[in-house]
Amino acid sequence: MDYLAIVVITLISGVFGTGLGGLIGAILRRDSKKVVSLLLSFAGGIMLAVVSFDLMNEPIEMMKSGELPSYAPIAVAAAVAVGYASVYLLNHVIDKHTNKEVKHIDKNHPTTADDLDELIHADHFESHKEGANNSRSNLFVAGLVMMMAIALHNLPEGMVIGASYAMEEDIGANLFSSAGFIMAIVIGLHNIPEGMAVSVPLISGGMGKVKSVLLTALSGLPTVLGALLGYVLGGINAIMLTLSLGFASGAMLYVVFGELLPESILMWKSKMPALSVFIGVLVGFLLVTL
Repeated sequence: MDYLAIVVITLISGVFGTGLGGLIGAILRRDSKKVVSLLLSFAGGIMLAVVSFDLMNEPIEMMKSGELPSYAPIAVAAAVAVGYASVYLLNHVIDKHTNKEVKHIDKNHPTTADDLDELIHADHFESHKEGANNSRSNLFVAGLVMMMAIALHNLPEGMVIGASYAMEEDIGANLFSSAGFIMAIVIGLHNIPEGMAVSVPLISGGMGKVKSVLLTALSGLPTVLGALLGYVLGGINAIMLTLSLGFASGAMLYVVFGELLPESILMWKSKMPALSVFIGVLVGFLLVTL
């Protein structure tokens, strides 16, 4: 029953959140960079608050109570570093092989994405669709790269939800009041602009609106896999729980500091994204403590 509850909540967060973004993209066709910038920075602030005040607080409390061995602090710090480095390296490999095929990305381009299409490599897909070398195999590979880029974000996001629920002794009693549920809401909100970025280029390339929204929603499925992985690993024992929380937190911190915040600032070069982060941190703190 616990697994079913986690799957349902994560499906709503990953698939429905991304699908809702795809639907908004299908209706509006164009997004406001300023609005998306604020959404990304706000979601980043909430994620930062939940990681700092809740996810990493659990290992700290377990260390203080003596439930973990003496090497636990170093192990948890290493897990955070591995989680951060894993997502960074996987993104770096994909960027290295795809950015050179997108005309506007050159030596003068920022080293981080300054548009949602770049973040998930939808622009790479479009370059193949519009270019002369647009065979079915090339389009398939380009589409696969785009889905892999989305999965890189959704898998660790799902792990955060699963590992958060693994902290609860009775999921049924805390299903809608735990850190896992809070993270599911936050990640669902964060998936909306990502869904917009997926559906808009698909529709612009000639795909039907219904089909593009359905494909966009399906791209959120890796969130469910990540949630189950985080829950299973976190349920083995206390040290595995802390390592899972550490890895997922590190992966999320990369998404926040390596992608969401730099991109939101590049999309709207002002102090408003920073204010949105601040508000997000405050909201995240209230969500965790109330």
